[in-house]
Amino acid sequence: MSRKVVRTSKFRHVFGQAVKADQCYDDIRISQMTWDSNFCSVNPKFVAMIVDASGGGAFMVLPLSKTGRIDMSYPTVCGHTGPVLDIEFCPHNDNIIASGSEDCSVMIWEIPDSGLTTSLTDPVVKLDGHSKRVGILSWHPTAHNVLMSAGCDNVVILWNVARGEAVVRIDSVHTDLIYSASWNRDGSRILTSCKDKTLRVLDPRKGTVLLEKEKPHEGSRPVRAVFISDGKILSTGFSRMSERQVALWDPKNFGEPLTLQELDTSSGVLLPFYDPDTGIVYLCGKGDSSIRYFEVTDEAPYVHYLSMFSSKESQKGMGYMPKRGLEVNKCEIARFYKLHERKCEPIVMTVPRKEVQSLRKEMKDLKAAIEDLTKRVRELESKH
Repeated sequence: MSRKVVRTSKFRHVFGQAVKADQCYDDIRISQMTWDSNFCSVNPKFVAMIVDASGGGAFMVLPLSKTGRIDMSYPTVCGHTGPVLDIEFCPHNDNIIASGSEDCSVMIWEIPDSGLTTSLTDPVVKLDGHSKRVGILSWHPTAHNVLMSAGCDNVVILWNVARGEAVVRIDSVHTDLIYSASWNRDGSRILTSCKDKTLRVLDPRKGTVLLEKEKPHEGSRPVRAVFISDGKILSTGFSRMSERQVALWDPKNFGEPLTLQELDTSSGVLLPFYDPDTGIVYLCGKGDSSIRYFEVTDEAPYVHYLSMFSSKESQKGMGYMPKRGLEVNKCEIARFYKLHERKCEPIVMTVPRKEVQSLRKEMKDLKAAIEDLTKRVRELESKH
């Protein structure tokens, strides 16, 4: 009776690899702010990082090709009067980037194709509507010029960027600080996690709560949540004993999680990055020196641990390249931009499919050659 010991998966051998030193972005003073955002946004043209700035907030936007040491006098985007907390490139226009700041404003910037030659101080659009600092930004995945912002005033605002006005204002739902806010894949739902220990699924058009789940994780530390395939929800948080957890929820039955796994006892908030094409979720902890990745499937236990990329230095932030910016002919399935204290280091995730197949073929040919040689030796021995 044969028993399947190892779960079959196309992504079991995915491995991460940091690029060579000359392909990193060096001598960048990454922001020292303790805010739990990515601090980095990237697309096929540019990489943007929040940097330390005196007298206000700033972020740096570099063409992807501008690797190596970055000069201290390199121009920045520095129109905010308070530290920048979050930045995000528009998915529909690679030259447009939004920034949220402690000065309570959201600003939209246009970056020239060749990159910045002088510092930018005047935004294309300035969006005022929050009464406290703005820490979360997210562009609508399918509709042009729609941006979601969430602030420390417990308010979520959907903006029409082209007109520079608020379209929907969700201000009576959250009773405390909003930890995360994200869209589903077609932008028909918003998922938020909050300091009041509640996950909420919102209707973005009406601004109403469709579903909510209290205490997805028992601990009081921040919870992050993202939509994954089939409308399911993946959350990261902490147990009562401050152990980090990852859980998968089915909103149709919010009572119990499909799975809840404890990972370790580190204190950094786990930032989830989900790839809908491969079904892989990457968990990057602020202050960690590793990236764990799991495959989400329809079979129990639903969230399957694949492997972990580890390095010596801890990460202060993480950028995630959209799929259209990857070198798929090299079997690249994800690329992260890891922020150190003084540099940004790309990390490439690869499926070694071609290598594995060629290796298997070579092993098969070698095995056949050994069997043939053994057979001939036995024939010679029997003759003598």
